[in-house]
Amino acid sequence: MSALLVQPSPELQIHIRKELNEDVNTRDSDLQAIKDWLQKQPHLPDTWDEQRIMTFLRGCKFSLEKCKRKLDMYFTMRAAIPEFFTNRDISRPELQEIVKIAQGPPLPGLTPDGKRVTIMRATLKDFETPNIADAMKIALMIGDVRLAAEEVGVAGDVFILDASVASMNHFTKITPTIVKKFLVCVQEAYPVKLKEVHVVNASPIVDTIINWVKPFIKEKIRNRIHIHQDLESLYKFVPKDILPEEYGGTAGKMADFNDQWMKTLAEYTPWFKEQENIKADESKRPGKPTNYEDLFGLDGSFRQLTID
Repeated sequence: MSALLVQPSPELQIHIRKELNEDVNTRDSDLQAIKDWLQKQPHLPDTWDEQRIMTFLRGCKFSLEKCKRKLDMYFTMRAAIPEFFTNRDISRPELQEIVKIAQGPPLPGLTPDGKRVTIMRATLKDFETPNIADAMKIALMIGDVRLAAEEVGVAGDVFILDASVASMNHFTKITPTIVKKFLVCVQEAYPVKLKEVHVVNASPIVDTIINWVKPFIKEKIRNRIHIHQDLESLYKFVPKDILPEEYGGTAGKMADFNDQWMKTLAEYTPWFKEQENIKADESKRPGKPTNYEDLFGLDGSFRQLTID
């Protein structure tokens, strides 16, 4: 079985460390500082595994303050959004429904400059709109596995979104609130350095969807969304040798990559179960508890949005 995630070569690691502001001489003391901080927070778990904390440090370019904010937010989200962070068992029927119609595996290979690529697509043309929260749950489960599986860090993340099944029918069933919750998680609570988003097989509706989501996305990320008319222009960013055959690449098949990830999520079932209780306790937070309404509330202009 090939590796779930190929780790960067020693040469590439040097480049990645520069990109992540990682100093091999001080990273262990940074890790210790975060562990000490966690222990002192009455509302957060006292300990958590070192590999994942190190991934947070890398995602925050070793800014201790930023790392503390992100970790706090990560454990806060676990308590705030049970629809994402409970019942994380890939064998559950509602999650298997998603697995039947969609794939979202990170690809094993890295881009030449050390970025990890994830492709998200539907595999059926015609299907009932699923519960989108369950699809988001699986994406965040994969994210949690990657917190440990990215052993030495990567230079950033690239997402390829295949929009071939985007339709008004599916789109109108997605609530702004669930999208906001997901994007708060991805942008504020996970140590993801989102470098590029590539939309392929786009139809005219994709512009509508992107404009609808834009208010939730940080400006620097908005500027990193590329819509491709054909795959040739994608290859300028992501070389064919790490792409699957379905996208003109030579790396293997999407189904194989996805199956490998689904097996991994199944193996992680006990870990997901034990993590369910490892979350922020707002009743013990110093100062004011987090107001979830403030976090996920939508401003008026957004709520009024209707699609003609």
